Amino acid sequence: MKKIADAVGTFFLNRRNLFILGFVLTFVITLLEVLREKQFNFFTFQLSTFDFWVGEDPYGVEKYDFLYGPLFSILFTPFAYLGKTVGPFVWNLFNFSAYFCAIFTLPRLTEAQKCKTYLYTALILATTQMSMQFNPVVAYLFVFAFTLFEKNHPLWAILLILISGFCKIYGIFELALLLCYPKFWRNLLYTVLLAAVLFLLPLVALPLSGFIPHYMRWAEVLGLHVDQFQFYALFNLHLVHDLLTPIMTYVQMGTITILAILFVSNYRKFGRFDFRLGSLGILMGWVILFSLSTEKHTYVIALLGYLLWYWVQARKTTFDKVLFWANFILLVVVPVDLICPPPVMRFLCDTVQLNIWCFTITWLRMIYVTFLKPDRTDQKEVQTLTEPA
Repeated sequence: MKKIADAVGTFFLNRRNLFILGFVLTFVITLLEVLREKQFNFFTFQLSTFDFWVGEDPYGVEKYDFLYGPLFSILFTPFAYLGKTVGPFVWNLFNFSAYFCAIFTLPRLTEAQKCKTYLYTALILATTQMSMQFNPVVAYLFVFAFTLFEKNHPLWAILLILISGFCKIYGIFELALLLCYPKFWRNLLYTVLLAAVLFLLPLVALPLSGFIPHYMRWAEVLGLHVDQFQFYALFNLHLVHDLLTPIMTYVQMGTITILAILFVSNYRKFGRFDFRLGSLGILMGWVILFSLSTEKHTYVIALLGYLLWYWVQARKTTFDKVLFWANFILLVVVPVDLICPPPVMRFLCDTVQLNIWCFTITWLRMIYVTFLKPDRTDQKEVQTLTEPA
């Protein structure tokens, strides 16, 4: 039995094997959706892209509920014109490959930790890809940008952050990491110049008179998702929903301001890899917990960030390990109706909302350990923060 267990472990801790399995799984789920003509999100992206290029307004629930910035339509153009059959395959397989590669480009993590990161998120990644969502793109842009910062390629890192932000807002907050790296003012100049270019890029298709109104319409439709209970952000917790919903924007601004203060107040840790990666994980959790339209599979972003935080913790308590498996069960396994009976899923996720509570507690734990806990980690531990869990 031990030999079998060792063989299984060796197989699943091999990046080539995992890539092949994930690629095949992505192909199969895409094929099933295309055969059933259920690639609805792809249709939304495709039709909105066509509208963008002919100067029509792509926004509004009366059309197809499109929630992305005009830059997204430019970047999605190659996929849109591949058609409704080939396009979904290229879109999903490209995003799977980029997500997988992003994990394995991360510096300092062990090969085993990278493999476990993919395995932990593989099911929720497949779920979001079944819906052909943009979530994997947000996740891998966060990670690629971090890796580029760490490898001293700030210009490309900033470009990826801005691309993410101009498509779906989320990623823009990663710019806070600029404080952790040398030549801050030069990098800030890069940010301003690249942001100006990306902001103006939609003028390739939009008339000058419709340019600003297009961005205003984007901002307007984002507000349409404020009060919907099918979402799974902190705002949707029954206990605080009525209290927080009227002041959502203030809560978002307040929490990100508090995080910024905590981050800057720990400036002495900017030179530590575990602090930088842990801060990224906290940010990836924030954009999901405080989003206006978090769905079950949107947690692929938050969970990837959580794992980055988890691996670089020098000391993992029993509580940390319990949260590790609780998040896996409640956020990865339970939402899959082929594994968890729908009545059980509805009870856990919609009635008692254990999934949201679990990740909220986890996220608060991440903040405490990274920003507030007295630092007793000695230098030897800091240098060996990538030991397997």
